[in-house]
Amino acid sequence: MVRAYSMSSSPEEGFYLFEKMRQKRIPTNPFACSFAIKCCMKFCSLMGGLQIHARVLRDGYQLDSQLMTTLMDLYSIFEKSFEACKLFDEIPQRDTVAWNVLISCYIRNQRTRDALCLFDNLNREESGCKPDDVTCLLVLQACAHLGALEFGEKIHSLDMAFEVFKGMPEKDVVSWSAMISGLAMNGHGRDAIEAFGAMQRAGVLPDDQTFTGVLSACSHCGLVDEGMMFLDRMSKNFGILPNIHHYGCVVDLLGRAGLLDQAYQLITSMGVKPDSTIWRTLLGACRIHKHVTLGERVIEHLIELKAQESGDYVLLLNLYSSVGDWEKVKELREFMNEKGLQTTPGCSTIELKGVVHEFVVDDVSHPRINEIYQMLDEINKQLKIAGYVAEITSELHNLGAEEKGNALSYHSEKLAIAFGVLATPPGTTIRVAKNLRICVDCHNFAKVLSGVYNREVIIRDRLRFHRFREGRCSCNDYW
Repeated sequence: MVRAYSMSSSPEEGFYLFEKMRQKRIPTNPFACSFAIKCCMKFCSLMGGLQIHARVLRDGYQLDSQLMTTLMDLYSIFEKSFEACKLFDEIPQRDTVAWNVLISCYIRNQRTRDALCLFDNLNREESGCKPDDVTCLLVLQACAHLGALEFGEKIHSLDMAFEVFKGMPEKDVVSWSAMISGLAMNGHGRDAIEAFGAMQRAGVLPDDQTFTGVLSACSHCGLVDEGMMFLDRMSKNFGILPNIHHYGCVVDLLGRAGLLDQAYQLITSMGVKPDSTIWRTLLGACRIHKHVTLGERVIEHLIELKAQESGDYVLLLNLYSSVGDWEKVKELREFMNEKGLQTTPGCSTIELKGVVHEFVVDDVSHPRINEIYQMLDEINKQLKIAGYVAEITSELHNLGAEEKGNALSYHSEKLAIAFGVLATPPGTTIRVAKNLRICVDCHNFAKVLSGVYNREVIIRDRLRFHRFREGRCSCNDYW
C-alpha cells in the first residue's frame, strides 16, 4: 500500500500509513522505508524524510545500499548536497545508480564541475562501477551548463543524446527528466513537451525536476497557456507543489511574452519566498521590453534581500540606455562608483584541438591577434553587405552612433568567432562560451554570420545555449 501511494497523486497518505504501521508496532523493512521516503519526496516533506532517516538508523538499515540511495535522492531534491554526499560515502556497496543520484544531485544544486569530477571518478577502475546511459545523459546536461562541449563529445555528441535515450531498454523518471531538460536547454522546446507526453503514455510519473524541464521548454517556445496549464497540473494532477525553480520558469515565460505585470503579480503571490534569481529573471525581461518603472521596482526588491550585485545594475544601465535616459545612466554609474561595485569583465573562450583560447574586449594578448583583427574587419564588411547594422543600444556610453559602432566591434565573443573562422576549415561549427549574458549586438552579429558564412555557431552564455543556423537563433531572439 505504501508503494502504491508513492506512485499516486496522494503520496501523503502513504507516509501516514507508514506512521500507523510504526504506531501499531507492525515490523517494517528497508523496502517499506524506501517507499515511505519516496512519498515524502512527492509531497515535498523534508521533515517526514528526516523522521524516516532517524528510524532507519535506529532499526539498523543503514547497510542497505538501495535504501541509502533513496535517502540520497531525498536530500538531493531539497538541495542538501552535503547530506547526500555524506550518505554516498557511507554506502557499503555503491552501484551505478548511487553514482547517478549523486551526479544528479550536484547538477540540481548547480555544482556542475563537481558532477564532471564525479564522472571522472566513476570511470576509474577502483570505483567498481561503469557509467550507464543515464550517466551519459546526466553528464551531457552538466556539459551543457558549463559550455564544456568537447568534453561532452567524449561521452556522446550532444546531437546524439536523443539516440542514446531511445536505445535505453528501461527509461525511469531520471532519464526522462534529463532528456526533457536537455531538449529544452538546447532550444528544442516543442520536442521536450512531446517527450513529456510520451513519458506519461509510458506510465512513468514525473517528478519536480521533470516539470522544471517542461516549464523551461514552454518558456523557450513562448507557450504561455501551456505553461500556466502545466503549473496548475503539477499540484492538482501529480501532487507536486511548485518550488522556486518552477515559478522562475513561469516568470521567464511571462516575461518573454511581455506580460511583465502578470509576472510581477505571480512573484508577489506565489507560495514560496522570492529569491534573487527570480527577481533577476524579471529584471532581464524589463530590459528586453524597456519597462523602466518595473525595473526600478525590481532593484528595490533585490536591495531588500541584500542580494543586489553589479550585474543587476548593469541590466538597469542597459534599460536606461535603451530608452536614451543618459542622465539616469550617469547617476547610476556614479552610485556604483561610490559603492565600489565592480562589473565582471566579459570573457569568451573557444576550444580548438584541446586548447582553450580566451578573449576579452579589445584583446591584444593572443599570439595571432593581428590576423584575428584582420579577419574580424573582413567579416564586418561582408555582414554589412548582407544588412547587418550595429545595435548601438548595446553600448552603455553616451557616444555618437559611429563611435558606438566602433566600440561594439571588438567584443570578446566577436573576437572568439573571428578566430574560429580563421582557424577552422569552412563549414566547421564554431563553439564559444561566454561568462556573461550575450549583448543584443553580438547576438545579431552571430545570426547574420551563420547565414553569410554558412557556419553553425553555438554560444553558451551565462543563461543558455544559442544555436545560430542560417541566420536564425534557437532562442528566437529572447534570452
